[in-house]
Amino acid sequence: MPNYYVNKNVQRNGDHEVHTPGCPFFPNPENLVFLGSYSSCHGGVRAARKYYRQVNGCFYCSRVCHTQ
Repeated sequence: MPNYYVNKNVQRNGDHEVHTPGCPFFPNPENLVFLGSYSSCHGGVRAARKYYRQVNGCFYCSRVCHTQ
């Protein structure tokens, strides 16, 4: 199961993005909160909502959970 992380830095639209290692847009370690290992990005997004209200999956590494 992949590990999921949420970016502490907010995007221009207010989202905190959920990423997996190996993503071309994986944030610097000091900007990450480890969320845990999940079978899909849905678990990572749920876990990220414990930290931030507005969360989205990364378009590149968590596309199934990415919304417009």
